[in-house]
Amino acid sequence: MGLPNFIIYFVTGGIFTTLIVALEESNNRLLSGFATLIPVFTLVAYLFIGQSKGGVAVGQHAWFVLVGTIVSWIPYMLAVAYLSPRIGPHKAILIGLAVFFVLALSYIAIVSHFKLFQSGSYDDIAFP
Repeated sequence: MGLPNFIIYFVTGGIFTTLIVALEESNNRLLSGFATLIPVFTLVAYLFIGQSKGGVAVGQHAWFVLVGTIVSWIPYMLAVAYLSPRIGPHKAILIGLAVFFVLALSYIAIVSHFKLFQSGSYDDIAFP
C-alpha cells in the first residue's frame, strides 16, 4: 500500500465529513443523517482489501465489522442519544466513547482468542 492509497482514504473521509457538517449547519438534517449512514470507510477499505486479499477477506471483515457494530457501536450511539440532552454533547460523547472502547476492545480480545473471522471458510461464524 502506497502513498496514493493513503491520499484517497484521507480525501474521501474529508469530503464526507465536510459534507455531513455542511448539511447539518444548513438545516438539512435528513440529508446530513443520510450522508452519515453511507459506509464511506468500509466502502473504500473493502475496495482495497478486495484488490489485495480477495473476496473471502472482504467477507470475513464484513462479518467482523457487522458483529462489532452490534457489540460496540450501537451501545455508543445509545449512550450519546440518551445522555446528550441530559449532560450536554461533549460529556455524552466522551462517555459514549468510553463505552465504545471498553466493548470494542473486549470484542477484539474475544475474536482474537477464538480466532473468529480468520479462516478460509465461514464455519467459525455462528450466523447464517
